Amino acid sequence: MQPIPLRNTVIGSYPFPAWLEHAVANLNAFGTDDIEELQNDACSIAVQDQLRAGLDVITDGEQGRFDFNLSFYGFLSGIEMESASPRRWGPPAHDQRGKHRVTGDLAAPRGLGAVAEFQRLQRIAPKGPVLKCSIPGPYTLSGRLLPNSQYPDRWALTEALLPAVRKELIDLVAAGCTEITVDEPSMSCYGHREDTSRFVDIFNRTVEGITGRCRLSTHLCFGNFKARAVGPRRYAPLFPAFLNLHLDEIHLEMASREFAELDIIAAIAPHRDVCIGIVDVKSYFIESPQWIAESVRRCLQFAKPDQLSFAPDCGLSQTARWAAKQKLANMVAGVQLVRKELGIQS
Repeated sequence: MQPIPLRNTVIGSYPFPAWLEHAVANLNAFGTDDIEELQNDACSIAVQDQLRAGLDVITDGEQGRFDFNLSFYGFLSGIEMESASPRRWGPPAHDQRGKHRVTGDLAAPRGLGAVAEFQRLQRIAPKGPVLKCSIPGPYTLSGRLLPNSQYPDRWALTEALLPAVRKELIDLVAAGCTEITVDEPSMSCYGHREDTSRFVDIFNRTVEGITGRCRLSTHLCFGNFKARAVGPRRYAPLFPAFLNLHLDEIHLEMASREFAELDIIAAIAPHRDVCIGIVDVKSYFIESPQWIAESVRRCLQFAKPDQLSFAPDCGLSQTARWAAKQKLANMVAGVQLVRKELGIQS
């Protein structure tokens, strides 16, 4: 049950300020203290933008990662980082995100860095909103690694990464994180052709150390690199198997799909809370508060207010900041319209 009926939240990532984009492209020009300052300043900006929008739950915008998951590979031992992706030109596509060669035992001796990110958010954010951390799951992380004789397929790579992700999640809770999203978009992207019960087992073993100790959700989308999806955008192949995920809330990408399969809310809500992606991060159509409110009302046909929360379809890192700010502000305003109609106190 949602702590706040019709709660407003985000997935994790937020657009970089223009100066940070430039800095990331020229990191060799900065010292370690300079880089830490860049990350602190960018986190402060992301927090302020989210606070101005009026969100109930905020993140650090993943400003210190320089990508929602690619930075995690820098914490892994046993890999050789690829210097350049095999295709660098032409229309944006997922094959422009290269893969790393595995050279030894996969491990994360220094952790995966998410705890330090959360501690920065704790220092910067004011009291009031819930602070959330998002971290990619092991199956999604395995997608950027090349199998070898030691790890002959993606399943083997996933199993090798699982303990590191599980430990990071446990450490996050120990650091005071009360809300965590495990990002597993690769599960929803490839669920149409893989064993969904195997996905459920992987997820549940990943989170077994934190279930019941924080508010736990997963984000199931269909890819968002340069606003491009990958795989058929259908949730039907994932259910009912995914009702067995050990978590509190399942987040679904809906706005970019014109709210197709919206009635799946009715199947999920008796078992888990549902977070609906109500803002299309792949479009520069700016949803008005009235547009958002009507979408909320459609969702209420299938679940009660205390079973629903709302967020953008995906992280906002691939969306221009001016659009992200307006979309978040309108999302909150639209949800507030429906809260007032229902007499729900903010």
